[in-house]
Amino acid sequence: MATLMLLSDGESGDIDWSLTSSVNGLARDLPHAVDSALGFLGEYGVPLASLLALLGAWLWARRRPDAAESVAGVLWAGLAAGVALILNVPVRAMVERPRPFVSHPGQLDLLMNHQANGSFASDHATFTMALAVGLLLVDRRFGLIALGLAGFEGLLRVFMGVHYPTDVIGGFALGTATTLLLAPIAMAVLAPFVHAVTRTSLAALVQSPRRVRRTRVAAQPARSLPGTPDNPDTPDELAA
Repeated sequence: MATLMLLSDGESGDIDWSLTSSVNGLARDLPHAVDSALGFLGEYGVPLASLLALLGAWLWARRRPDAAESVAGVLWAGLAAGVALILNVPVRAMVERPRPFVSHPGQLDLLMNHQANGSFASDHATFTMALAVGLLLVDRRFGLIALGLAGFEGLLRVFMGVHYPTDVIGGFALGTATTLLLAPIAMAVLAPFVHAVTRTSLAALVQSPRRVRRTRVAAQPARSLPGTPDNPDTPDELAA
């Protein structure tokens, strides 16, 4: 509770502000074009890259032997990111921490115009970390890529002057906890749902088209030739 009171006052100690000022101060030594590019990445680019990692994981999951379970895990990674953002709404309302550029007017190089709304916890950090942890549960390679993007996003949010480091850490914690704690319940619902989808016309969303065709061919009963024990009709009888 004491920590929340410090955050709501806009301060979490000299170290938090010192780190924010130092990281944001790097922007003053960089060309304006670089600052603009990094600001765009921090606001839009990295979250979009995280979604592309999610898309890549889905395409990969469809080709796996356990496609249904893998696709369910990828689906949860995306849903977890959305759920974490929703859970962050009451957190921000409860803490009501001012942004660093609000608490320290004129002392930061703000790279992009931003609303002066609550700073804790960072939505961007929450979203990217929840998605990264979800992908880690499915595949280590895609998870590490998304985890690297989440870390880069957290650094950029401080660099842009719109968050304190503790805002980013809080977002990372919220995203991680949401994904891990709700994963058992989510997978208990999503896995049967995805398995059911494989038996519908939307099966290509779960399995690659080649695997869908192979599964359907394997499910078809073998056709017996005339004159065999399974089909006693002779060719002459069929002709009659």
